[in-house]
Amino acid sequence: MKPNPQLKKFIEPYDTQIQNLTLELRNFITDLVPEANELIWDNYNAVALAYSKSEKLKDAFCHISVYSGHVNFGFNRGAELTKETVKLNGKGKLIRHISVKDSRSFPKEEIKNMIWEAVGISENLNYELTEKNSQPKSIVMSISEKKIRPNGKTSS
Repeated sequence: MKPNPQLKKFIEPYDTQIQNLTLELRNFITDLVPEANELIWDNYNAVALAYSKSEKLKDAFCHISVYSGHVNFGFNRGAELTKETVKLNGKGKLIRHISVKDSRSFPKEEIKNMIWEAVGISENLNYELTEKNSQPKSIVMSISEKKIRPNGKTSS
């Protein structure tokens, strides 16, 4: 699936390495789970992408959050993963993530298994997600009016 044309505009303020890393992680997910929809938020403090077999955040199995010095690769129900072969960070009730600074340090093979388990958890919570989504979409969910971007300034 091609990214929403606005995605490149949203990540443009970030340096080239962060932009490329974001798109590499995005392609990793969309190649692995091609039926997933991409839900995009251009938020106040980060650009966030969630991957869901529906068009709802509550059904998302993983996400990417873009920051100035790194990209977080996370699992929406990471606290429930049993095959955690990569140490995930987070102390909240559900969400867990790893911080990624470059693609060489991203543990693809280990994360693949975790993604498949996360997809299974999502499908168990909403059985409708087991049906094949033959037309995945890249959807902009919201755009914050004011944003903090890598230069540290607030823009509107």
